[in-house]
Amino acid sequence: MLTAFVTVLVVLAAFLLQSSVFPAITLLDITPNVLLMVTVCFGFMRGKRFGMLLGFFCGLLIDAFFGPILGFNAFVYMLIGYCNGYFYKVFFDEEIKVPMLLVAVSDLIYSILFYIAQFAIRMRFAFSEYLLRVILPECIYTVVLTLLLYRLLYRIDKLLYDNELEGQKSPWL
Repeated sequence: MLTAFVTVLVVLAAFLLQSSVFPAITLLDITPNVLLMVTVCFGFMRGKRFGMLLGFFCGLLIDAFFGPILGFNAFVYMLIGYCNGYFYKVFFDEEIKVPMLLVAVSDLIYSILFYIAQFAIRMRFAFSEYLLRVILPECIYTVVLTLLLYRLLYRIDKLLYDNELEGQKSPWL
């Protein structure tokens, strides 16, 4: 129960950062994808099922407030959370390189899928310009943010995991 409550708080904090704080401090009119970073990190730390569920709800939150296509972000985030959950087996405590790489790849995949859904379907082909002006700067910004926030997310997850272990201990032992 505590895990769900704290996870909801983390998602709401990430949503508020992404929708109100970072738009005020854009770099080259680009904001980082904080909810994607949270989805990737928790999928990586908690596994496929947790990543999939968290991704679905993060994407649904974006769809509900900003999405032009209801369900698109929920589906893509769900897939990203699930796929990053496969790397749960190679989870190394505070190692930051793997999460940064996963965030970078996930952000690139999300941005390319977003481009296809929003522009290519309407026959607006300017991928190289979109890649250089939006996709790569957003990816870099999100990876730098991961560098700054991953340890906080890791500590939150560790506290939740330790709490879960405490709850599983039998009073008879």
